[in-house]
Amino acid sequence: MASRKPLIDADGEVRELTAEDMAKFRPAAEVLPLSLRKKLGVRGPQKTPIKERITIRLSREVVEQFRASGEGWQTRVDAALREWLKSHSPTSAIASFTRKK
Repeated sequence: MASRKPLIDADGEVRELTAEDMAKFRPAAEVLPLSLRKKLGVRGPQKTPIKERITIRLSREVVEQFRASGEGWQTRVDAALREWLKSHSPTSAIASFTRKK
């Protein structure tokens, strides 16, 4: 077997891979241990009740402000609605909304 050019130089930097290098690569399923393959891509159980995927229409201003707050903004929308529900009823919100029109 011919000697291969090392992937890492003396400084620990990975060199640029060539097409010849890529041709020698094998799929992860062939080289990873079975125990690791079973864990990859499997999501663990959720901590609290599983969330339901829905489609909801919100005003642009609300979405922009929550998105601007960074990653996890949808969780914060959920938390804000949960907090609101502690002191309000969804049916009372509909009644007050229709009266304003």
